[in-house]
Amino acid sequence: MMGGSLFARTPATLVLRDLPMSSDLSPETITPYNPPDEPKADDLIFEVVVSSVEIPEAESLLHADCNEQEVVCELSRYVPRGTEPDALPAHFIGSIQIEGGGVGLTLVLQTISNEKAESSTPPLMQSKLQLPLSQWGTLLTDAVFVVFSRSPSLAAPIGVDARLDCGYRQKDASPEQSVGLEWRWQHKGNGRRILDMRTQGVETDGGTEVQVEREGVSADSTLLIRDGNASLTMKTLKVSDEGTYICTISSGAFQTQQIVQLQITQPPRVFLSEKKVVFQDESPQKLSCHCERYYPLDVHVEWLSQPPSETESISLTEKASLSSHRQHNDGTFSLSSFLFVRPSEHPPGTTFTCRVSHFALQTPSDVTLTVETPEPEAGKYYWMVLATLVLSVLFLYQASR
Repeated sequence: MMGGSLFARTPATLVLRDLPMSSDLSPETITPYNPPDEPKADDLIFEVVVSSVEIPEAESLLHADCNEQEVVCELSRYVPRGTEPDALPAHFIGSIQIEGGGVGLTLVLQTISNEKAESSTPPLMQSKLQLPLSQWGTLLTDAVFVVFSRSPSLAAPIGVDARLDCGYRQKDASPEQSVGLEWRWQHKGNGRRILDMRTQGVETDGGTEVQVEREGVSADSTLLIRDGNASLTMKTLKVSDEGTYICTISSGAFQTQQIVQLQITQPPRVFLSEKKVVFQDESPQKLSCHCERYYPLDVHVEWLSQPPSETESISLTEKASLSSHRQHNDGTFSLSSFLFVRPSEHPPGTTFTCRVSHFALQTPSDVTLTVETPEPEAGKYYWMVLATLVLSVLFLYQASR
């Protein structure tokens, strides 16, 4: 947990209670939370009732341990708009992210007073927060506002349309309540606002104000108010669209955000300059393998050869050379690899393979060619004699006219 002007970090435990489960999920497969036998004032245990607001794909949190995914959580104090820092009930904001994929959540928690506790003994106070704990040593809270993304990380190719998922849920939201939505883009130290929307509730006539600063982006104000859908649609993706997108939602006293990472990808077009390899003498020949218009930058090129008498390929990558990267106006890159081959090392029937690996390729891309047997010398002389005879006949014909 983070808090205070010095941003001190303190270990804390977050317990989600009443988390919705599908009917096919057995409670026996879920590890229950067992509170400490003796409550301690120094322990920070946040017990959160999550039945008040819907949390989409909350089951992914239950499966994270089984899928060997780490759940990253941070908590800090939160001051809603129009309230004082020390006002009660107290509020906290929590960020929950599943590494390796899964829903991303930002929760606003509100403390619950334990008025039903029948005891003449004063409740135990948490030593850092000076807030009363439950009889089993937890800080009881209610999830009152959540901003989420079901796809906090997205990869998409150049030229397609993309949808950046973002939404919110709020406890006891008023139908007349206005909602604000802002999408911002950040990348490598640069940033700008992409979309800003201010819309009134479903029972008001205030209308919607929208400012768009990137051509081809949009959000649906009706879905925002009716369903809590704040997703951003982007038309015709470009390399320059890659980056971190921040979805910020304001509703009532609450304002919080969720981050969506967009990675642009483009697989390389791989081809060889040479159509075939024929050694006419002992001179080496140059093979050229080209990787065109890919993104991101990193690409790996391998050269392999397989003699006709062998079943395993031999790596020739160390003997190859690379050109420098060439960047095009659309932000994509190109690269070429060159390999000199000799007839003494590669007899007819040898197969050469240029293998290219790239982030946007599910499997490496291979292009191949085979060393062909040269034409016999007698065949060459035959065509030379035939050409000479044809030229001689043409000359005699012209001279006789």
